[in-house]
Amino acid sequence: MQQLELVDYEDASDSGHFRFYPKGTIIFDLLCDWAYEIAVKRFKAMKIETPLIYDWHQRDIREQGESFHERHYLVHVLYNKSKEWILRFAGDFGLFRMMKDAQISYKNLPIRIYELSKSFRYERSGELVGLRRLRGFTMPDIHSFCRNLEEGWEEYQELYKRYDDLAKGTEIEYAIVFRAVEDFYYKHKEKIIEMLRYSGRPAFIELLSKMKHYWIIKHEFQGIDSVGGNCQLCSVQLDVVDAKRYGIEYTDKDGSKKGCIIVHSSIGSIERWIYSILENALKKDVPLLPLWLSPIQVRIIPVSERYLKYCIKVCEKLNKNNIRADVDDRDFTLNKKILEANKEWIPYTIIIGENEINEKMLSVRIRESNEIKKVKLENLIKEIKQKTRDKPKKELYLPILVSKRPIFFG
Repeated sequence: MQQLELVDYEDASDSGHFRFYPKGTIIFDLLCDWAYEIAVKRFKAMKIETPLIYDWHQRDIREQGESFHERHYLVHVLYNKSKEWILRFAGDFGLFRMMKDAQISYKNLPIRIYELSKSFRYERSGELVGLRRLRGFTMPDIHSFCRNLEEGWEEYQELYKRYDDLAKGTEIEYAIVFRAVEDFYYKHKEKIIEMLRYSGRPAFIELLSKMKHYWIIKHEFQGIDSVGGNCQLCSVQLDVVDAKRYGIEYTDKDGSKKGCIIVHSSIGSIERWIYSILENALKKDVPLLPLWLSPIQVRIIPVSERYLKYCIKVCEKLNKNNIRADVDDRDFTLNKKILEANKEWIPYTIIIGENEINEKMLSVRIRESNEIKKVKLENLIKEIKQKTRDKPKKELYLPILVSKRPIFFG
């Protein structure tokens, strides 16, 4: 994360909080957009926004906060010492209060809510590990509020598939861990197997003899890192208890008030996704990020300064086609510039000199295969668009001339 100038530690902040450089911010924003694509565009959830800070003396908030065994930040106000506030450690506080205050009819259900919530957990200092485990993180959450267990189970299965789509889009290696109450598992075993077939990934299933928690079934997508370890990414829980605890009710056909079934789910923190994506890149013979997540997708290198204007024109055309490209105009040798592009894991490197201009062909080095091929600019644009066709796009957050950039790390 440091060598690629993506993310770094911030000494002036508390441990577990990070600074994101421009290239890291591109990846961060793309993953946020990918979460939005999954939640709002595909799953049709309603997006909300709730506060970061809450009154610690509110009974429901305090009960939930204390269940985390003091893994939270308390905020004190100097001029009003009777007040205590808590920084949210999940998006539940504001969402559940919003739903408690809402007038909900059976006709409205299922209700799907999405929030990208900045959250804070005061993890122990010995547990902090880079982007894998930190104290300030960004969590995209989806909650579905349903009429009954049957409708909740349908939502659960749909969320499973949407999160699987997300994980496959990041090209990481992952496995699935289910925990389920035994009776529920055997009743729905075929559907669970169908879900696992959709993933095509290994799975571990733990059966509980009876219900011990607020959920009757839950699962996690576990990312596998470069040394064979694992960490939790997405998770979904089918909650059959908490609606009553939080006072979330709907009006049924007969006018009676009933508690919802809640499907809690988290896409997983954006920071941990970046960790997992970097770990998976290091498993490859040639480290490489997914093309759509590569901060710089194409690096253009002029053989000499006389070809710089032509390189800039090529770069501008690529950027107009939603392809992040830049030009290395630094006073380095050609070999040094190629080496620098490799250090940055840039997927495509274009060398432009007299021959390329005369032939109207580009000499393109492909990092993944270490192949060099001659292609027309239009064909290269078409190839990159095809490979990133269903993924979010972002412009380059840096000057297109490499010489105009500060060095953030190193």
